[in-house]
Amino acid sequence: MTLAEMILASHSHRKKVAPGEFLDVDVDMVLSNDITGPIAIKEFTKIGLERVFDPQKVVMVPDHFTPAKDIASAEQAKMVREFCNSQGCRYFEVGRVGIEHVLLHEQGLVLPGEVIIGADSHTCTYGALGAFATGMGSTDIATAMATGKIWMKVPPTIRFNYHGTPGRWVSGKDYILYAIGDIGVDGALYAAMEFGGDAIDNLSLEGRFTMANMAIEAGAKAGLFYADQKTVEYAASRSERPFTVYEPDPCAEYARVVEYDVSGIEPQVAFPHLPSNTRPASQAGHIKIDQSVIGSCTNGRIEDLRVAASVMAGKQVDHRVRCIIIPGSQDVYLQALKEGLIEIFIRSGCSVSTPTCGPCLGGHMGILAAGEKAIATTNRNFVGRMGSPKSEVYLSNPAVAAASAVAGWIISPDTL
Repeated sequence: MTLAEMILASHSHRKKVAPGEFLDVDVDMVLSNDITGPIAIKEFTKIGLERVFDPQKVVMVPDHFTPAKDIASAEQAKMVREFCNSQGCRYFEVGRVGIEHVLLHEQGLVLPGEVIIGADSHTCTYGALGAFATGMGSTDIATAMATGKIWMKVPPTIRFNYHGTPGRWVSGKDYILYAIGDIGVDGALYAAMEFGGDAIDNLSLEGRFTMANMAIEAGAKAGLFYADQKTVEYAASRSERPFTVYEPDPCAEYARVVEYDVSGIEPQVAFPHLPSNTRPASQAGHIKIDQSVIGSCTNGRIEDLRVAASVMAGKQVDHRVRCIIIPGSQDVYLQALKEGLIEIFIRSGCSVSTPTCGPCLGGHMGILAAGEKAIATTNRNFVGRMGSPKSEVYLSNPAVAAASAVAGWIISPDTL
């Protein structure tokens, strides 16, 4: 079996499963946020049950519109807060919150070998730990909160092998953007993307989180990595709970195997209005930008901020550009403070935000006006994603976003 099949078999009390089979799967964690949580709560109430199946396995993270930007967002957060307080569920309030897909693994709430579901499409992020993690609708989440189970079809698995040594500014963001550009936004539709190869072995956990996070942008059900020694050490340092590491069989059957040589991959930029519309940053042309956003559940971790700061140190953001830095969690923010990264950003002319999804979904903290262009380390660049439907969003890694903020147009860090 593949890695996804092994985890699903173990959680459905089966010795073996195959693509296309329907399963009742036990879940280890059920997640929702301040947008999807209220919908799930309403559906949970309709079921007529008084208690969730296990308060320790239900977590709600108000991160999209928090701190609340208006009365409506305050009411949504209030509903989530009151439900969690009454149920005893795990809940993170402003001041202790982080972007959910940075926060959960940081807090040791998700571990290798587990099944994680969330009412947010980027729940697939936790596949970086060797877990099966996927996003679902709020009604499915309500059912899982009540029963601790989900009903799903076993996805086929596509194996992606990355080999070689990357260039200086090439990261996990570039690996996944390159793959999405190759196979398209529906190239892994309802499939599990399993990542491996020597370049993946050498990739940081931050880079793996970024890749797993964007598996959904290829249409995938999940994105998974084998939990190697660095993953095991990370998980053990975050939680005392036991966990199981699964490894795909050498004879596992894949729907397809794709091979990439990372030595030929440059820093990538996804042009509007699809994550698959990629080209090397060196071939971006002279595209002036109005805003640069460095953060999100894709690239808001400490490694990402270190890279951005290394590019910006001693330089100034172009006076025509708004550069917004968003640490993914309070811990990331604090670490960035200790390392002097926040000072570098502020001295360079950046705005530094409290952890929030904010501009990624066009929520707050960086909405685009008509005709404006932004480069962002976020995961989506659909029409109107970050504000006006007449704006444009370009996706990149933190190094490109930082260099572009300084230059005033999209540029490769090497050029800067």
